[in-house]
Amino acid sequence: MSERRSIVLAERPAGHPTEDNFRLEKGPVPEPGEGEVLARILWLSLDPYMRGRMDAAKSYAAPVELGAVMEGGCVGQVLASNDPRYAQGDYVTGQFGWTSHGVLKGDALRKLDPAKAPLQYALGALGMPGLTAWVGINRILEAKTGETVVISAATGAVGSLAGQLAREKGCRVIGVAGGPKKCAHAESELGYDVCLDHHAAADGQAMADRIAEAAPGGVDCYFENVGGKTLDGVLPNMNVGGRIALCGVIAWYSGANLDDATPLPKVWRTILVNRLRVQGFIIFDHFDQFPHFVDEVAPMLADGRLRYREDVTEGLENAPKAFLSMLEGGNFGKTLVKVAD
Repeated sequence: MSERRSIVLAERPAGHPTEDNFRLEKGPVPEPGEGEVLARILWLSLDPYMRGRMDAAKSYAAPVELGAVMEGGCVGQVLASNDPRYAQGDYVTGQFGWTSHGVLKGDALRKLDPAKAPLQYALGALGMPGLTAWVGINRILEAKTGETVVISAATGAVGSLAGQLAREKGCRVIGVAGGPKKCAHAESELGYDVCLDHHAAADGQAMADRIAEAAPGGVDCYFENVGGKTLDGVLPNMNVGGRIALCGVIAWYSGANLDDATPLPKVWRTILVNRLRVQGFIIFDHFDQFPHFVDEVAPMLADGRLRYREDVTEGLENAPKAFLSMLEGGNFGKTLVKVAD
């Protein structure tokens, strides 16, 4: 059997991560124990939450230990199984990490049918990013017909689906993305009513002016993925009784830009005066909604009501570079690494 290749956390980042924080290691392919399954990894998902796992600070999940394989969802093909529910050749998805071969308990896996959808969809539109978008729009924001919804990171894995789901509910949908190309895609392919290029706004006030122009009646719902000047621009435009789904703050993950952030007392006053409901959510708390999500979203993907774009990097060894690019907004769609054919 071929050797196992893995990307491990070599050192914790000080500020923005670099390729030096990662290391490629090689070793023997592991053997599955009792109740375990060995899989050859085909696809690896790269997601912003992984940045937090690189730090030692306490969070909603344990950090990756130094020298350990980086955390990550994967699609793989079963090579050997000690769980009767899985047979050699089956396709599965699970948190194997940044590796070419992984072992997990059968209870930690979900079997995939390649005839129903492309396998990698289990990491995107029909996986955690899709579920995040669906929960945010339907359960957290409770977006309603006729409301105005703003989506940050509008063309990313989560944002692109969140915007389309809001559109399907009859909302006016405003996207915020980085660059004319992404904004053109948001409007022409994803159905956003308008998309604002945050690169064209010098600061939060400039962003607020652009949002006010795009939403003269104010904003009812905000799907927050980035923080930074986009949040500063949305807050003063929120309507009384508005809702904010706090999914991520990628602009602040490495501790950058915090000095330019709106002071907390001012944010607090805006929330009070406008009686806003701000709810943070971690998708791991909502996995019980997965069947409802798939039942609703899978047909929408199949009939073309939802469009989905992938940003694919070839080769496990290139995962660190792709991950860093994603954190800087260099991806265009769901970030994936094709590990093997």
